Amino acid sequence: MNRVLLFSLLGGRGASQKASGRLGFARFLHSLPFTTVEVEEISGTRPAEVLNFVQGEWKKSSSWNTIVDPLTGEPFIKVAEVDERGLQPFVDSLCKCPKHGLHNPFKAPERYLLYGDISAKAAYILSCREVSDFFTRLIQRVAPKSYQQALGEVIVTQKFLENFSGDQVRFLARSFGVPGNHLGQQSNGFRWPYGPVAIVTPFNFPLEIPVLQLMGALYMGNKPLLKVDSKVSIVMEQMLRLLHYSGLPVEDVDFINSDGRVMNKLLNESNPRMTLFTGSSRVAEKLAVDLNGRIKLEDAGFDWKVLGPDVNEVDYIAWVCDQDAYACSGQKCSAQSILFMHENWSRTPLVNKMKDLAERRKLADLTIGPILTFTTEAMLEHVKKLLHIPGSKLLFGGEALENHSIPPVYGALKPTAVYVPLSEILKGNNFDLVTREIFGPFQIVTEYKNDELPMVLEALERMHAHLTAAVVSNDPIFLQAMIGNSVNGTTYAGLRARTTGAPQNHWFGPAGDPRGAGIGTPEAIKLVWSCHREIIYDYGPIPKHWEVPPST
Repeated sequence: MNRVLLFSLLGGRGASQKASGRLGFARFLHSLPFTTVEVEEISGTRPAEVLNFVQGEWKKSSSWNTIVDPLTGEPFIKVAEVDERGLQPFVDSLCKCPKHGLHNPFKAPERYLLYGDISAKAAYILSCREVSDFFTRLIQRVAPKSYQQALGEVIVTQKFLENFSGDQVRFLARSFGVPGNHLGQQSNGFRWPYGPVAIVTPFNFPLEIPVLQLMGALYMGNKPLLKVDSKVSIVMEQMLRLLHYSGLPVEDVDFINSDGRVMNKLLNESNPRMTLFTGSSRVAEKLAVDLNGRIKLEDAGFDWKVLGPDVNEVDYIAWVCDQDAYACSGQKCSAQSILFMHENWSRTPLVNKMKDLAERRKLADLTIGPILTFTTEAMLEHVKKLLHIPGSKLLFGGEALENHSIPPVYGALKPTAVYVPLSEILKGNNFDLVTREIFGPFQIVTEYKNDELPMVLEALERMHAHLTAAVVSNDPIFLQAMIGNSVNGTTYAGLRARTTGAPQNHWFGPAGDPRGAGIGTPEAIKLVWSCHREIIYDYGPIPKHWEVPPST
């Protein structure tokens, strides 16, 4: 990679430093010009600091939240968290943005081009090895996952920015015209921003989710306030600095660290026109009430996979099931939560192969790691309750990880699968227990016969979260039946179907709920971050010899 070329692109440090090329190049060899941390140096003796950003300035706060290293328990990051006394600058900043946004098709349209340029520059910077490696390792420090899984998040983010370079941002605001009833009349539909908006995102994808939603909001002309889970907000803080380096106007985005109670108060006081929330269903439903429905949700996912009657490529299917259930330690909203196997698959070594693959996962390479929202005891207690269901059995796992220093506030569980008979799952007193989402390395496995397919469909209908799904079959009639009788917003179908996967090339989001939010594509951006406005031009002329008609 050409370091001089990268440093030139990252330039903007001022004419004096550009004139001193050797000095600038030497500094770049040791650190990236937009960063404020060195990933490997973050520790208890050298804790990193995460600041807030409001009204164009980085700000500290009166209180600090100390984040512990999820692998060792050592305090290693200090987050400047805003309390109720510090909310007013954020309220004032949002309230300054008009309802018609920072730009729209009739106002400051050159900003569509600006954001195309920002995306192009940020995409190139993020594609450079030193930069992508920096963010990959930073993600690993706060949300431990394998290097390849963390790198995948960076790549998706980079490709997304690349996709919306050049003219692609203005194409998001494409309008249409329809002929009117008479000469001089025409109706035109436009995509219109909401103006002041808020974004609340979780810990599990600390770069991909906030960047994609933040940029989508900005592309459409909104002014967003961004809050990321404090455990991982250092990743987005550093990314925001990269975006500023790429030309993002500093007044366009505010960034806050706070606890949930304070953020809830901020949303109520600042009254954003729209809020995007990604996270738990419980919090989502509370916000929907508090914000009077002005919200888009990408909430929990109890995600299912159905293996059809046509058995093929057992090794491959076992590998995909392992990846879907246990990559990122199962901490994906798209993770495989329940596997419905046709009885034909039970005659194959599929489950044994899944067990062998699960047992390959090691803490040493972070193919299994800390669970940031469930303790070990809570997950083991859930397993214990499931095993009280008649006919249920432990297929593999069900034990705590050994020989680690993960702090007890987090979970540490071996990849686990529990078999529960389909007839028992459908019993009213069992269904809620079986379909409880465990945000960790855990899945339910069950079996069905040909005449029990209606029972499978009943189970899918009764589930309340409809995010991702997979129908593993190359039988078009079976696929037709499964797809036609289900609703999940992101559904893979065919032999290579999976539940996980939110690349930049297809919609990712739930279906079946008018509040559902998507991510990644032009359709997702337009749905979430703009509304429809109709302008009807009626220039005339007035018909000759027109007279005032009778009252109607």
